[in-house]
Amino acid sequence: MPFLRKLLPKRSLTSTLGLALLLVSCAADGGGGGLQSQKIDLIKGRAKLICGVDGKLPGFSFVGSDGAYSGLDVDVCKAVAASLLGDPAKVDYRDLNSSERFAALASGEVDLLSRNTTETLSRDAAGGNGLSFAPTTFYDGQGVMAAAGSGVKSLKDLAGKPICVESGTTTELNLADRMREIKATYTPLKFQTGDQTYAAYLQGRCLAVTSDRSQLAAKRTSFPDPAAHLLLEEVLSKEPLTPATTNADPVWSDAVRWSVYALMQAEELGITKANVAAKLAQAKANPNLADLRRFLGVEGDFGKTLGLPADFVVKEIAAVGNYGEIFDRNVGPGSKLKLDRGLNRQWSKGGLIYSPPFR
Repeated sequence: MPFLRKLLPKRSLTSTLGLALLLVSCAADGGGGGLQSQKIDLIKGRAKLICGVDGKLPGFSFVGSDGAYSGLDVDVCKAVAASLLGDPAKVDYRDLNSSERFAALASGEVDLLSRNTTETLSRDAAGGNGLSFAPTTFYDGQGVMAAAGSGVKSLKDLAGKPICVESGTTTELNLADRMREIKATYTPLKFQTGDQTYAAYLQGRCLAVTSDRSQLAAKRTSFPDPAAHLLLEEVLSKEPLTPATTNADPVWSDAVRWSVYALMQAEELGITKANVAAKLAQAKANPNLADLRRFLGVEGDFGKTLGLPADFVVKEIAAVGNYGEIFDRNVGPGSKLKLDRGLNRQWSKGGLIYSPPFR
C-alpha cells in the first residue's frame, strides 16, 4: 500500500485501510453501487439455469418416460430458476455421476449442483474443492442394505464379505472408517456409477450395498422385489445433502443460499403454493404486516441485495411450494418412498430445518 502512504502521508493506517477497501469496493461494482455477478449475468443472458443432478434417483432427481425431471433436488433447481428468471421451466438438467460432479461445477458446465452431495470440510475449503454450500435440503445418514434372507443384521456380519460401493464418494470413505473401527476386514467392490453399483448388488456379486439411506430406499423401489431387501438399523455417518455452487462468485452463491432459505421460511410462515397469491394481497393491503411485506418483496430491498427481483420469494413459492410441500410430494407421504421427515422437520417440531431471519 505504499502509493496510498505517499498520497496521504498524515492519515492513520486505519483511515488508509478504510480508503483502500472503499476503492476495492468501487472497483468491484463499477462505481455504480450495484452488485456484480458474472454467473448471474451469464444465466440471464442465456435465459436458462444449468443444473447438475443425478437423474437416476427416484424422489430426488429422476427422468420419467416422458423425459421430464422430477424430485426434491429438481424442485430446488426450479425454485432457483423461478427466483432469478421468473420461470421454473427455464432449467437445463445435466446428469452427473459422483466422479463428474465437482469438475462440471468448477469448469462452469453447470451453474448449480443439486445432486445428493454431502457437505464436508474438504469440499467446502478453498484448499479442497472450493465449493460454496447452500442450506442443507435433506439431512441423511449412510446405511447398508442386504437381502432379507442373507442373515446380515449388522456391519459385523459383513466381516470378510464383499460390499458394493460407489467410488469417489463419502460413502466409500465412511465404510472404510466404520469397518476399521470394528476391526473387520472386507472386500470393497467399487464402481464408477450408481447404476453399476446396484446392478452388481442385484447380480449377487456382493452381499450388501452401502450408500445414503435415502438413496438406498429410493433405489429399492425400482428393484424387481423391493420387499426382499432390508435396510440395516445402523447409521454409519452424518450425510447433510446440500446444493452447491463454486466459491468464485459470492453474489451468485448468496442468491442460491437465500432462495433455498426462502422455501424453509415460507413453510414456517404457513405460505404455500396455493395461498401465496392471497398472502401477497394481504401484505399489500396491510402496511402493518412489516415482516410479511419484506419477505414477499412488497417493501424493502432483499431482492436487490441478492441480485434477484424484489418478488423472488413469491415467484419460487408459486412455482414449487414451500420446503414441506417439496418434501412431502417427492420423498414423503405423497411419494412412493414415504420417508419420515425425521431430522428434516421444521426446527419448531424437533427437526433441523431452520432459516435465519429475513431481516
